[in-house]
Amino acid sequence: MDNQDKPVEKKKLSLNVVSGKEHRGFGAGSIDLSQVACVIIDAGEAYIDVGAMHAKSKIEKGIRFSPDKSTVPNGRPAWVVWVAVDRGENGSYYAGATSCEMLVDTEARRGWKLLPEHVNRLDAAIKRKYMLDNIGPAEKEALRKLLVEHNEEWWNNSPQTLKDLLA
Repeated sequence: MDNQDKPVEKKKLSLNVVSGKEHRGFGAGSIDLSQVACVIIDAGEAYIDVGAMHAKSKIEKGIRFSPDKSTVPNGRPAWVVWVAVDRGENGSYYAGATSCEMLVDTEARRGWKLLPEHVNRLDAAIKRKYMLDNIGPAEKEALRKLLVEHNEEWWNNSPQTLKDLLA
């Protein structure tokens, strides 16, 4: 069997998730997502949904999203909140939190969200920023409750800035 008979294997591109290692090879500059959690806020309830990292959360499955808000006139508001966790001298804490709005019409299987906003806000959370300007008091309360219940020590170690944003 010569080389002409062998199937050619192509290298597949994928998102490389790297941890604290110095990395300069193929895929350098990849984003470390190991310390980011995905929270969904829907109908006043906040819950962790790891599927949101790949737009496959419970409420996103089976929904065709458009960047045109007018295509979802009966959509209910929901949010993806990217929460970054870091470790300081007192232990782990909620180091970044950014919210992204979307509309979901489950019955019509249509939705609205702006993918660039989701990417930019994920990046902001990774960079340890808090951007929760597009959620209301009920959503803030639900998020605060979830963060406290998930790990009260992390909440207690978190900066006052986050606590004030969710007060």
